[in-house]
Amino acid sequence: MMATETLDAPINGSGETNQPEDCANVSHSSPDKNQTVTMLATETLDTQTNGATSDGTGETNPPEDCTNVSHSSPDTKPVGDEKQGEKRKETESETVKTTSIHPLSKTSLCSYFRRTGGECSHGETCRYAHGEEELRPRPDNTWDPTSERAKKLKLENEDRDKADERDEEVMMTERISEDGCSESALDKCLVNLPMKWSSDNLRNFLNEQGIQYKSAKTKKGMIVGFVTFETTEQVKTAIEKLQGKPFGNKTLKIADVIPRAFDRNVKPKMLSDNSETLEPANEVEDGDSVNDSSTPGSSVLKGRSAREVVTPLAHLSYTDQLEHKKSSLAQTMKKLTRNARKACPNGVSLPDWILKSREIGGLPCKLEGIIESPLVNGYRNKCEFSVGYSLQGKPTVGFSLGNFREGVTAVEEPLDCPNVSRISCKYAEIFQNFLQNSTFPIWNRMNNTGFWRQLTVREGRTPGKIAEVESGESNVSEVLLMVQICSKGLDDEVINVELEKMAEAFIVGASTNSPCLPLTVLAVQDHQGISNVAPADAPLRQLSLTKGESRLMEESEVVEEARIQDYINNLRFGISPTAFFQVNTLAAEKLYSLAGDWAGLGPNTLLFDVCCGTGTIGLTLAHRVGMVVGIEMNASAVADANRNAEINGIKNCRFVCSKAEDVMGSLLKEYLTKKVDDQSDSGITDSDSGIADSDVGNKEEASASGNGKIHHFENVVAIVDPPRVGLHPTVIKALRTHSRLRRLVYISCNPESLMANAIELCTPSTDNNEKGNKNNRGWRNMSSAGLARHRAKSMPTSEPFQPVKAMAVDLFPHTPHCELVMLLER
Repeated sequence: MMATETLDAPINGSGETNQPEDCANVSHSSPDKNQTVTMLATETLDTQTNGATSDGTGETNPPEDCTNVSHSSPDTKPVGDEKQGEKRKETESETVKTTSIHPLSKTSLCSYFRRTGGECSHGETCRYAHGEEELRPRPDNTWDPTSERAKKLKLENEDRDKADERDEEVMMTERISEDGCSESALDKCLVNLPMKWSSDNLRNFLNEQGIQYKSAKTKKGMIVGFVTFETTEQVKTAIEKLQGKPFGNKTLKIADVIPRAFDRNVKPKMLSDNSETLEPANEVEDGDSVNDSSTPGSSVLKGRSAREVVTPLAHLSYTDQLEHKKSSLAQTMKKLTRNARKACPNGVSLPDWILKSREIGGLPCKLEGIIESPLVNGYRNKCEFSVGYSLQGKPTVGFSLGNFREGVTAVEEPLDCPNVSRISCKYAEIFQNFLQNSTFPIWNRMNNTGFWRQLTVREGRTPGKIAEVESGESNVSEVLLMVQICSKGLDDEVINVELEKMAEAFIVGASTNSPCLPLTVLAVQDHQGISNVAPADAPLRQLSLTKGESRLMEESEVVEEARIQDYINNLRFGISPTAFFQVNTLAAEKLYSLAGDWAGLGPNTLLFDVCCGTGTIGLTLAHRVGMVVGIEMNASAVADANRNAEINGIKNCRFVCSKAEDVMGSLLKEYLTKKVDDQSDSGITDSDSGIADSDVGNKEEASASGNGKIHHFENVVAIVDPPRVGLHPTVIKALRTHSRLRRLVYISCNPESLMANAIELCTPSTDNNEKGNKNNRGWRNMSSAGLARHRAKSMPTSEPFQPVKAMAVDLFPHTPHCELVMLLER
C-alpha cells in the first residue's frame, strides 16, 4: 500500500517523515484506522520540508507535482468533523511549540538560506528562519536587516523622510537688507551650507555661480545663509541655479524669509531715550545693519513647538517611555561588547564577560531594569530659559526651538512643557512681561550683541512624602533666580537703574500671584562671551529683595547669601546659583541609594567621589564608610560641599577643588600608600577631615605632600558621576592602574560616554603597548568608541575591570535622556 511506502520514507532531523518529491499521497481511511491516519495527516501539515506551501488558512497545500487522493470507506467520519479535528490538533501542537520558543528563535534568517535559498541540514530544528514566512520580529520590534521586510521598511522610511524634507518650510523672521525696508519676496535664505563658511565664502560661492545679489551673509557654525536680491529676476535666476543643487552629501534649499508681523515703530519709540547708549546693539557682522524693528535671526521648522523639542516623548504614556529608554540603553550597551572585542590585543584571550555576552543578547552585563521617577510632571528643580524673540517677533522667555547652527533662534514659552513646574513657568512669564517695556536690547546671537540673555530658576524643596509632592509645587519652599546679562559697552549707572526695575518686577509679580510665589535669592550674572554657558568665574552679584534698601549688593556678600536649600535623604544641601545639583531631587535619592548599595560600603571603606559637585553622593553615603574624598573643579560647588558637610555635622569628608585629571593620581597614592612620619601632623585625620579649606590644587603633587598618616582601609571604592563628555583619559588611567581599587560605580547621564570610558577600563592590556604617533591626526575623525579603542591599546599593564550589572534610573521623564548606573569590578 502507498501508506506503507510513506512510512518507509526518509526521516528528517525533527523526527518527521519527508515524502518523496514525485510521490502520490494516498490516504486510505477505515473505521479502525481513523486515529492513525489523522495523526499522519497532522505530521504532514506540520512538515514543510516536502515543498508544501500554506494557503493562509493554516492548512498545507501539496506540491504541484504530487497528487493528493483520499479514499474513504463508508464507515469513515464526515469530512467536516475530520477537518475540524485536524485543525484542533494542529492548533494544540502550535500552542505547545510557542510556549517553548526562545525569544530570539527565528528572528534572523539562516545564513545557508540566504546563500542558497534552501533549507540547511538542521531542518525545522534550526534556530534561524528559512524564509520570510518563518521570520519573527526581534524583542525590540525590529526585523532582520537582511530580510525583504526590513529592506522595504527602510525604503519607506527614506521616502517619508524625503517627503518631510520637501514639506518643511524654513521660516526666517530676520530682515537682512541693509536699508531695512526691502520686500520680503527679495529676502531668501540658503539652507545646508557648510558650517565652517563665513560671509566671504558665501559671497564667493554666489559669484562663482553667476548669481547677482544685493547683500549676503552667514555665520560660522550655521548651515543657513541670508541673501537679499534687488529684483525678482535675480531671485528667479538664483532659484533655478541653486535649488536642489548637490552640495557635498546634501542639497541646497532656498526658503523664504518671513518678516515679523507687528508694528515697526514700537521698538524705536522705546529706544529713543537711550539711542546713543544702545547703538552697539544694532550692529551686524560684516558691517550690515539691521532695522531696529527686526527680529534677531530667528527661524524654525514648520510645526515645531517647545513641547516637541524639549520633551519629545511627552506624547507617550510613561510606561511606554520607560520601555523606549530601556530598549535604547540596551542597544548602546552592546557597543561596549563589540568595541572591547575589537580592542582586545592580539595574543590575549577574550575576557569571560565578552564570551558570556552571547548568552544575554550581546550585552556586556545584565541590564536589570529601569527605576521610575517618583514625580513625572514638573519635576525639574532647575530651568534655564533663553531670552529671545518668538516667530511673531514678541520678546519671549522660554526654550529655543532648535539649534543655532541650523539657523534656529526662535524662542517659545514653556507653558506646554510637562517637565517644567508651574512656579518656573510663572517666573518666566513675569520676566517676559518686564521685557516688553524694557529699553535694553535682547541678546542677538547673529551679531553677539544685546543685554538680556538668560533666566535661571532654581527651586528648593523641603522633605516630604511622595504623596505630598504629586503636584510638584507643595514642597517648594525656596526659589533662586539668576538673570544673565551682558554689560559690554553700557554705563554702570544705567544698568543699575534697569536692574532695580527688574527686581521690583519680580517682587511684585511673586507677591501678587495667587498663591504667592516663594522668592529667596535674586542674582545677576555678567557674561560677555558668545555662548550662554558662562565660565565658573563669571562676575556674580546679588540684588536685595528688601524694600527700602539698595538692590545691589557687593560681590563679597554673594558667597554667603546667594544660596537656597534642598534635601536629599533628609540631609540639607545649600545650592549656589552656578553649582551642579541633580535636577530631579526625588529620583536622585533613588539614584544615590542604588549607587551606595552596589558599592559594597562599610566602616573600613575609602570612598572616592569623583566629579562630586556639591558633595551630594559622598555626603549621603558618609555614614556608611570610613572616609570620603570628593573631587570637583567648580570652586563654588566645593564651597557648597564643605558648607553642606558642616551644617549636617559630617566629619569624615574631604573635598578637593581641582580637575580630577590633575589630582586623581596623587590622591590615590596618598590614601593607598602606607607612610609613617610621626613628626608630620598636617594630614587630614578621621576626626578633623570634615572641612579642608586648603585642598585647592592645580598639580598632582599638591595633594600628595605632607601626609604622614597610616590609612587603614580594607575596601577602596570609587563612584564617578562625570559630565556628559565622560571622564578624562588621565582619570581613567589613574583608576585603571591602581590595583587597590577593586570596585567602581559609574553613574552616567550620557550612556555613549560611559561605553567609551568602559572600553578603556575593561579591555585587557598587554606588555607590548602600542605608542601613539603624535603626528597622526586621524584621531580627529574617530568616533568616541574608536578613540577609546585606540587609547586602550596603549594602556599600561594592569588588571582590567569587568562589567557586573547595570541599572537605569529615569531622572528625566518625557525626554530621551536617562541615567545609567554600571558596576565594574576586578
